[in-house]
Amino acid sequence: MTNQYVGVVGAGSFGTVIANILAENSRVLLYARRPEIAEEMQQTRKRGPYTLHEGVTPTNDLEQLAAECQVIFPIVSSSGFRDAIVDLSPFLKPYHILIHGTKGLDVRKPAQGALTRENVKTMSEVIRDETVVVRVGCLAGPNLAKELGEGQPGATVVASHFEEVIRIGQQLLRNPRFQVYGNSDLIGIELCGVLKNIIAIASGVLYGLGLGENARALLVSRGMVEMIYLGKALGGNVEAFMGLAGVGDLVATSFSQHSRNFTVGNRLARGETLGDIMRTMEELAEGVNTTRVVKELANHYQVSAPITLMLYKMLFEDLPATKAVDSLMRVPFTEDVGFL
Repeated sequence: MTNQYVGVVGAGSFGTVIANILAENSRVLLYARRPEIAEEMQQTRKRGPYTLHEGVTPTNDLEQLAAECQVIFPIVSSSGFRDAIVDLSPFLKPYHILIHGTKGLDVRKPAQGALTRENVKTMSEVIRDETVVVRVGCLAGPNLAKELGEGQPGATVVASHFEEVIRIGQQLLRNPRFQVYGNSDLIGIELCGVLKNIIAIASGVLYGLGLGENARALLVSRGMVEMIYLGKALGGNVEAFMGLAGVGDLVATSFSQHSRNFTVGNRLARGETLGDIMRTMEELAEGVNTTRVVKELANHYQVSAPITLMLYKMLFEDLPATKAVDSLMRVPFTEDVGFL
């Protein structure tokens, strides 16, 4: 354990688990936006189902966190990410390193015209917009918080344009149960984490309908193709989608009942309304908003995305799940792989 603190902004399930993983190698400050949450963590040494590692110190003071920590991991929902970075920004210096763990998009819808890539930012782009920080990265991969919190084996990818950020992220996170890979395609890796959430919701739909593994394998494989075409249109490279943050994360979230996005699809197929599902979930399922955004981008860039389109109609236009599946089975694909 080093003397230098590492910061985590966001005390949700994933933020708490990452704080515990970091605490195996460093002292950690874990920031909670609400003072009462920080105080409760101090007193109980727990956050939800997770017991805090002895090396984790809860805080509600962003100024203290920025002063004590050169490396900071912002892990908050995409809907609150920009606000969190704006709050942190006055205390950041050019020497800071930020490695986010948020799998979502920041959208600034234009007053007129179509939604384009210029109006949609990844979280690393938000950090660059709002702070003086230059050395930015992200972590993405099959990182289901429940399994990592139980100490089960897992892995992630640290992506950055800076080799130093990748190296430091690996040093801080790696332990005998947690492998850390590196990738220089920051935007591609971020898009992997964003786009797979759409397919995970759709996989939950198939599960909720009682369909078998053949159908889900078909969905996931065609979903990967759809992700790659969308990712290329939005600025990523094919290679990112073929690795741990792409196919690895897609498999984990599409087949795990611990996945929030899978859960949304499962419940939707069983007859619950989207409003009821969202009101009763403790944490945001990023794929719901992502589906809305990506459907608009696919239309603008003329990318064929039938899974995204059918899921959009299910989520926002009340298309029955059985009709959505029937429509997808009628899509006249003839080529298996056309992106290589």
